[in-house]
Order: sequence, then C-alpha cells, then structure tokens
Amino acid sequence: MQGADQGQAARLDGSKLRIGIVQARFNDAITRQLCDSCLSELKELGVAARHIQHVQVPGALEVPLALQAMAESERFDALVALGCIIRGETYHFELVANESGAGVTRVSLDHGLPVANAILTVENEAQAWARAEDKGRDAARVAVEMALLLEDLS
Repeated sequence: MQGADQGQAARLDGSKLRIGIVQARFNDAITRQLCDSCLSELKELGVAARHIQHVQVPGALEVPLALQAMAESERFDALVALGCIIRGETYHFELVANESGAGVTRVSLDHGLPVANAILTVENEAQAWARAEDKGRDAARVAVEMALLLEDLS
C-alpha cells in the first residue's frame, strides 16, 4: 500500500492551486519548522509561491477563525492548519486540542473546502520536534491531493 501512496503523491500537480496556510505562533520554533517543510513540499508539488497566502495567529485556538475567514473569501482551493499543543499539567491541553481540532473540521465541512490539519498534539517538546518536518510535508500533500480530488468530484 505504501508504494501506491507514494506513486499517487508523485502524480500530484498543484500548479493550478491556491493554498492558504494558518500558522499558530505559540511554540514558534516548532510551528516555523512545520511551516518551512509545508512550504517546501508545496513548491515541490508545483504550487507557485504567489498562490500561497501564509498568515500567523497567536495560538491553536485562533487557527479556526483565520481559516474561516480564508474559506469565506473563496480564493483558495485548500487550506492548511499549523500549530503545536504540548501537554502541560492542567486540563488546558485537552481543551485547546479538542476545540482547535473541532474548529478546523467545522471550517472544512461548513465550506466544502479541504483543510489539512497539522496541529500537533504531543506529550512533550521532543515528540513535537520528531514530528514537525514530516507533518508539515504531509499537510502540503493532503491539501493538494484533497483539492484535486474535490475538483474531480465536482
């Protein structure tokens, strides 16, 4: 199955797509790595830099509102949510993780627009760093693949 997935990814052509990226600044170094790898992969998939709009928000809870504004603009074929939530000693982790995830999904479903969710939810900073580069690249591929799929289905 992995071979088939890699073959599909090799055929992805994002050259005609417009992509919006919302990056949370909280845990900034990690979210910058997510964003750098996402932007690099979008370039590899043919998405022109001029067709990418990248905005930043304070934290993961603010990501859905920025995504919603982008979706309502009807200027994008897909969106990407980038953030990092690291578990602490309080219930706040669950609240932020659950609410940001639900908000991202709601934007996608309410607007019929693919949103690749790469808001990391991890136990510690080491886990975040171990995932940041791959998840940023994965988000770019998901955004392009789903935009192309929805184009084919409509």
